[in-house]
This record gives sequence, C-alpha cells and structure tokens, in this order.
Amino acid sequence: METTWAGRLRCRIFLPDQSEVTWERRGFYAPDATRQANLEKVVAKFLEGFAYGMGGRSLPEIESSLEMIEPTFRGFAYEGCAMALAVRDGITPVNRHWVRDLLASRGAAHIYMAYIGVGWAMARLPRVRWRAIAPRDPLLRWLALDGYGFHQAFFHTAKYVSGQYQAPIPGWSSGYANRVADQGIGRALWFVNGSDVAHVADTIGKFAPSRQADLWSGAALASVYAGGADAGELEEMVRLAGPYRSNAAQGAAFAAGARVMAGLVTPGTELGVKVHCGMSAAEAAAVTDEARLGLPGTDGPVPAFEIWRERIRERFA
Repeated sequence: METTWAGRLRCRIFLPDQSEVTWERRGFYAPDATRQANLEKVVAKFLEGFAYGMGGRSLPEIESSLEMIEPTFRGFAYEGCAMALAVRDGITPVNRHWVRDLLASRGAAHIYMAYIGVGWAMARLPRVRWRAIAPRDPLLRWLALDGYGFHQAFFHTAKYVSGQYQAPIPGWSSGYANRVADQGIGRALWFVNGSDVAHVADTIGKFAPSRQADLWSGAALASVYAGGADAGELEEMVRLAGPYRSNAAQGAAFAAGARVMAGLVTPGTELGVKVHCGMSAAEAAAVTDEARLGLPGTDGPVPAFEIWRERIRERFA
C-alpha cells in the first residue's frame, strides 16, 4: 500500500519500532519457541494494521489491505489500525472521523477490537486530546479502557505488573475505570507470561484479591482470542482460576463474541471456549448477545458494562 509523505511521517513518529516489541527486548517469559512465535506474530500483525491505518490515504485502501491478512490474526490488525486512526483523529486540529468511518464500514464486524485499539491511542496521546477520540457507544466505550490497560502492562510492565500500579483515569467513573483497565492488564499477562498458564496464575495471585477477578477475565479472554495453550493447559487454567472461574468464562465468552461477529473463528477459538465455557463459540457468543438485551441506555451507580459482564458470569457460575 502506497502512502503519502505525511503518512510516512506519522508512521515514523507513532509506529513502535519492531525491536521494542520482541520478547527479548520486553523481557517477557517464553516457555518455548512455538509460543513465543505465536505471540510475536500477534504483535507483528497489530503493527501491520497500525501501519496501514497510519499511512493509508483512504479507508477503502486501508480496509483492502487489512482483509488480506490471514483470518487468525486479522482481528489484531484491525485493533492496530483503529489505534492508528484514533491517533489521526486526535492529532488533527479540525474534526476528523476516521474511527467512526471504519466502524460504519468493514470495521463494524471488528467493533470490539476497534474500541480496544482506541484505548491504545489514549495511552499514546496527551490526555487533553482524549475527548477528541472518546468512543460514543455508551456500552462498548468501556473497551477503550481495556486497551489502555493492556498497553500500560505491555510497555510499562515493571510498573503495572511487577509494581501493580493503578493510574487515575480522568474523565471516567474512577473506581470502575480501573476495573476495566484490569481486564486489559489481565490480557497482557497472557503475553507477558508467554501463554504459560501456571505463570499467569502465579502473577495474578500476587495482585490484591480485589483485582484478581478482572485479571482472570482478561487472561482467559486472551487465552481464547490469541491462543497458545492446548486442552490440558486450558483445563489447568480453569482449575487455577478457582473462585474466579466464572470471571474467566466471561472473558472467554467475550473472545468468542468478537471472533464470531468478525467471522474469524478458528479451531483454537472453539477449543478455548469449550474448556472455559463448556459450549461452542457460537453458543458462547449468543450468551453475550442475550446478556445485552434490556441493558440501561446510560450508566447508573453500576455501569451498564458491568451489568453486562455480571449477567454473563451468572450464566457460567
């Protein structure tokens, strides 16, 4: 895909260097070469999507490039692209709507991943520009904080994982905002620990008990969407989740919903959902859809996003 000089400049400024995201550079655990290669390919496809979004001259051109990526990793490319488009919206002095246009086109099938990508952009833009890219969907806007949490844990691992830091998140319901960010941190733990379930469980166990439910939700989501563990390891993950098994199942169901909506279900998706939820990916996705019915249109004392998650957890309790 050809880019303009402005697109090339944006890529140079905002595109993370490939050397920044290798497991050696990040100091992440890698139990074997196969797992490391799978997770590094996830990151590579995210960056590929980011490059398309940052350098593309038109949305049809960008989407055409994204659709060429193999199905297993295409969702990650859309996530990276949405991050890039959100950055473009955020740095432009006049109103732009790259993300909105993406979600009105082929990106609609990847809406969960797109909003997570917006959260990555939040982590890279000054907070005074967050309002310019804030998602408008009253329910799914919370997924941006999932993406924000993942970014912070991935790139600032010592602080957010080892140090278990929680940053104030202005402009959001402060207490609950950190809970959603913890779901993103939990997803990142799947990467930080090289998709090794024992290491993931050990890392989660070092966090305060009040945070562990949301971390398990994110870790299980990543175990299904990114993959990397076999049936026996996933069964061990369920056992290690202990009292947080329904939280893990909720995360797995979220992953199923994202892949089913996008038409990107893989054998690994089916395996992970079967172990965590005891059903097919399509059935788990239906659970998430049914749990959305009748949700309040605006957030009350308990955000609608949390009511949604709670309904899903109750299905797997």
